[in-house]
Amino acid sequence: MGRVGRRIQVVDEVAPKTAAAVVDLIERAARTDGQPAVSEQGRLQLRGGRRPGVRHVLVYVPGDETEGEELVAYGQLEDTDPVEAPAAELVVHPGHRGRGHGRALGSELLEQSGRRLRIWAHGGHPAARHLAQTLGLTMFRELRQMRRPLTDLELPEPVFPEGVSVRTFQPGTDDEAWLEVNAEAFAHHPEQGSLIQRDLDDRKAASWFDPKGFFLAEKDGRLIGFHWTKVHADEGLGEVYVLGVRPGAQGGGLGKALTSVGLRHLAAQGLPTAMLYVDADNAAAVSVYERMGFATHETDLMYRSET
Repeated sequence: MGRVGRRIQVVDEVAPKTAAAVVDLIERAARTDGQPAVSEQGRLQLRGGRRPGVRHVLVYVPGDETEGEELVAYGQLEDTDPVEAPAAELVVHPGHRGRGHGRALGSELLEQSGRRLRIWAHGGHPAARHLAQTLGLTMFRELRQMRRPLTDLELPEPVFPEGVSVRTFQPGTDDEAWLEVNAEAFAHHPEQGSLIQRDLDDRKAASWFDPKGFFLAEKDGRLIGFHWTKVHADEGLGEVYVLGVRPGAQGGGLGKALTSVGLRHLAAQGLPTAMLYVDADNAAAVSVYERMGFATHETDLMYRSET
């Protein structure tokens, strides 16, 4: 269980009070690190009860006489991909770093995964890279966050393939069709392609959700692509949240046209900057975004065990 005084708890479900403490820990660390160490999906999976394949690892140390134990670190392990190793995220309280909690948490995640582990280091901070190396993990994936200004947005009028029309998402009515095209468009991308109704419902219930910024492309009454935008109001950022084109509809300029529609929408909200995430090894997508004025802002790294 680690050094005397440290307690590690592994649970399949987090009680509401504990979930609130974890969210507070994530937010405290984000103010220090510049970005959350646990992704949106990970934060959503803290709430709403048990999730298939998801485990939570909580690290406590003795608190003072009035508070009892104090939560100092948190890790989440998701084992839902039938092929890939379980994926993890972790965070250590900024005031309790340098005391071995990260290593103890990482070691527990390794054990829980059967030593088949993939782990994110959001922002690629030196401490996270050092922890990954200490745990014997090697870097194998680089996810770039790219940004471009919206204040000088000069994009040509979007041109859609013949017969394609664009409208906005209708919650409830379009759920099933969107989940289907999302699964097809991201069949190669398990994190996005495996979303189910519960995941969509979580996002629709979020304060940032706005169907007016969720664009659907149709042809012959069939959904063939989409651009879901997101506004980070506190940061003054608009995001190309998810952009997907159904296989068979790719290569005709639909993705570029949908990107333009979404960016125009975000610019109309008065947002100064747009952002998106793209895998560094997706050279075609990186090239498209660079031609549209995006540049790399920061990088998330994923490490994995060699076993």
